[in-house]
Amino acid sequence: MARTEDLTGRRFGNLTVVEKTDRREDNYVLWRCRCRCGGGKEVLAKDLKAGKVRSCGCLVHEPRGSRTDLSGRRFGRLTVIRPTDRRDGKGCVYWLCRCDCGNEVEVTGDKLLYGNYRSCGCLKEENMKMISQRSHRIDGTCIEILENRKHRSDNRSGFRGVFRIKSGKYRVDIGFKRKKYYIGVFDDYNEAVQARLYAEHLVHDRFVEAYHEWKDRADRDPKWGEEHPLKVDIDWKEVFSFKN
Repeated sequence: MARTEDLTGRRFGNLTVVEKTDRREDNYVLWRCRCRCGGGKEVLAKDLKAGKVRSCGCLVHEPRGSRTDLSGRRFGRLTVIRPTDRRDGKGCVYWLCRCDCGNEVEVTGDKLLYGNYRSCGCLKEENMKMISQRSHRIDGTCIEILENRKHRSDNRSGFRGVFRIKSGKYRVDIGFKRKKYYIGVFDDYNEAVQARLYAEHLVHDRFVEAYHEWKDRADRDPKWGEEHPLKVDIDWKEVFSFKN
């Protein structure tokens, strides 16, 4: 009888051979293997050598992009340490990663490969802080947001502050100083948009104009700026009186 080749310690895909077992299958020896994901499996030597079995079965359930060994790779601030036993709903492996800031986080392979995660969360916090520092927020109102208003696609009408309600009509609101003000309900979409633009002109544009006038003087005379905080009076009766 030919001597059985010792496969102990050898790697085949995600499997590392631990030891030979006393079990046989079709007269072939089964080898006990440890998978990179932490699982275990007994495999025939011929199947290991032929590449027919390369994991405990976890690769079968993982998205194709997650079958790559990510150990040691960097994604933004994250360095991949090792795979964990966790799986998401799609069967994708969670990888333990260490962030440059020192925190550790578990992220699925597909989210790493697709660039959805680049830190433990510290990068987002830093970006938000940076944005906050660059923004000028006066009395709960961000000047940059008002100056760079755009059409919105996150409501049913497609225009900021205009919302299509169940009746088929359009409700118009406007936000100012952390409050929402109800403008009215309109049968016609274009009329609703015009009402919103009219309100923006009387509220947002007037506030921005007043801010820049106040800032120009405050920059020239900081003491005056401290003694005279910005105040903007809005004529809400005029805002609510829109007629197309």
